[in-house]
Amino acid sequence: MRVRVSKNGMAAIVAAVVALPVSVSAADIRVMCYQDGSECDVTAELAKRFEAQNAGIKVILDVVPFKTILEQLPVQLAAGQGPDIARVTDLGGLSKYYLDISPYVKDRKYWEANFGATLPWLRPSAGDKGIYGFMSQLTMTGPFVNKTLFEQAKIPMPGPKATWDEWADAARKVAKATQTPAAMAWDRSGHRFAGPAISYGAKIFDAKGNLVLDDGYKTAVRKFVAWHKDGAMLKDVWGGSGGSSYADTVGEFKNGRLVMALSGSWQINRMQKEIGNAFDWVAVPNPCGPAACTGMPGGAAWVALKTTKSPKEVGQFLDFMAQEANVAEFASRTNNIPAHTGVAKKGVTYPSAGPASQAALGVFTSGTATLAPAAYALQGYKYNRAIMLPTVTRVTQAIVGEISVDEAVTKISTDMAEAVKQAEK
Repeated sequence: MRVRVSKNGMAAIVAAVVALPVSVSAADIRVMCYQDGSECDVTAELAKRFEAQNAGIKVILDVVPFKTILEQLPVQLAAGQGPDIARVTDLGGLSKYYLDISPYVKDRKYWEANFGATLPWLRPSAGDKGIYGFMSQLTMTGPFVNKTLFEQAKIPMPGPKATWDEWADAARKVAKATQTPAAMAWDRSGHRFAGPAISYGAKIFDAKGNLVLDDGYKTAVRKFVAWHKDGAMLKDVWGGSGGSSYADTVGEFKNGRLVMALSGSWQINRMQKEIGNAFDWVAVPNPCGPAACTGMPGGAAWVALKTTKSPKEVGQFLDFMAQEANVAEFASRTNNIPAHTGVAKKGVTYPSAGPASQAALGVFTSGTATLAPAAYALQGYKYNRAIMLPTVTRVTQAIVGEISVDEAVTKISTDMAEAVKQAEK
């Protein structure tokens, strides 16, 4: 039935509506987003669906360069300003600005079951049980291998549970047979070093939750330095820089100077683009040590921010984005690894990725299941750079012969303690 309203009657209705308090569900949510590829574009489409299901809520997406997230967002938040939600990578460093949305999510158990391993990364303190957002995607460190060189050398690649020693031996043989400059290289990064260190038994934390350098970490340092000394590792990557500066291995790998390169899943699109048809490459599972077969996780998170004036609506939107179907679609369309346990177990298809990239994404996605608890703990630790940066500096000194392995470990430990002390001031 249609109802006709006179002009005077309409004016009265409008006046009455204006006099009423604004509905608590009506809100604008500003989302600050950066993208490596199409992450913000896909989010914008998902946001439109959310708006269709939630009348009165408008999601405004501000797409910014990553530099803005890195440099300007912290300044805004420190001044008590900023968006309602942001996509960030400095998870622990910004945690004091995060808003707990647990009162506004429909099912806390769902969040714990599917994001339980990474929720602590966003919590400002160890005993905190709040929900502050979720990882929009995971990245994971792991090796890439030049499959063509293995085929030319007629040497089989080690299997999925192979050790670092087995990979080193096989890669050495391939390098020798094909006259490749080196068998292996790892990115010049304490983050990249941490995966093999944990695999070799490094606990990273003591019983009180403090950083510690133990025998497992020392074993990894000793092996890594020895591989440089005997020529298995390409010396240019770590030995070519000073201090704690970063250097990746992909440049050397794409030029055919390496059999195996330890880098990470974020390099997949670059590898597909820059290697092209020059040779066949594959991602392989993280090699094993006596304690684990782990890489290091990382990634970007959607976080709720205390600057919001619409906490309920922010919680509703993040709850929507975190649902299994939406996480799966986001991962599939953006060529990212999901941080959602259920989605990762079911697997993700990547229609826009080439065959090599699809296979590599599959390897990294399944590899999230083998990530060690210590790797998750280190990634979420507020002062993780206190161990990562000195590792690069001191291990390099051991590689080039300035100090011994024992001295390197002692100096890392001293530097680490001092860095934490300064950070806690």
